[in-house]
Amino acid sequence: MNMNNVIEINKLSKKYFNEKQEILAIDDISLAVRDGEFLVIVGPSGCGKSTLLNIIGGIDKKSSGNITIFDGKKIGYMLQTDCLFSWLTILDNALLGLKINNLMTEDNIAYVKKLLNTYGLSEFMDSYPSSLSGGMRQRVALIRTLALKPDILLLDEPFSALDYQTRIMVADDVYKIIKREGKTIIMITHDVGEACSVASRVVVFTNRPARVKKIIDIDMDLSPIERRKLQEFLEYYDKVWKEID
Repeated sequence: MNMNNVIEINKLSKKYFNEKQEILAIDDISLAVRDGEFLVIVGPSGCGKSTLLNIIGGIDKKSSGNITIFDGKKIGYMLQTDCLFSWLTILDNALLGLKINNLMTEDNIAYVKKLLNTYGLSEFMDSYPSSLSGGMRQRVALIRTLALKPDILLLDEPFSALDYQTRIMVADDVYKIIKREGKTIIMITHDVGEACSVASRVVVFTNRPARVKKIIDIDMDLSPIERRKLQEFLEYYDKVWKEID
């Protein structure tokens, strides 16, 4: 094991079966995830990106191969939509994960309130989701995930429900929060520009069954909006785009 790795995936495959046939979704994937990195997986639509994320998150079972998660690292999963309940206040939505997991201690509640305060939501704690913008709702969803104090965050196209301009703003927002909180990220997206704006490495998958086609290091230690202003951003974009089937 490389001492900087928090997850190592070795020869992972996943088959699905229906009445008519066997479908190979991902095939022979080997990949290491480094501590503190922002790893983004891109590839053709339906190639198996979400399948891999679901297996890492324990939502789905692998068919063969191994996944090793080191040092008891905890995993948090942030879904495509914010999934806020309209009848719960912002604070109660943010506390939902703690409540479900029976972790409603004074310290944990104080931690969630601190996150809401730090990230500009303290005045909305007693408001309801309908009073928030799309970007603010996504921030609440992220805080709900952070409440359980995961070491590794899985993000499944977390900005896809937002319009283009809001996506760029929210990606910037989420990137800064995640960096400040010191988390390791595995994110999937079909948006190459989004990938290049946040990633430390981009993994390109082939068409289904997904295999690792190329891994591209992104050497820009800047926020997403700042990256998009640079010539290097366009060069990375072209490099990733050329690899997608």
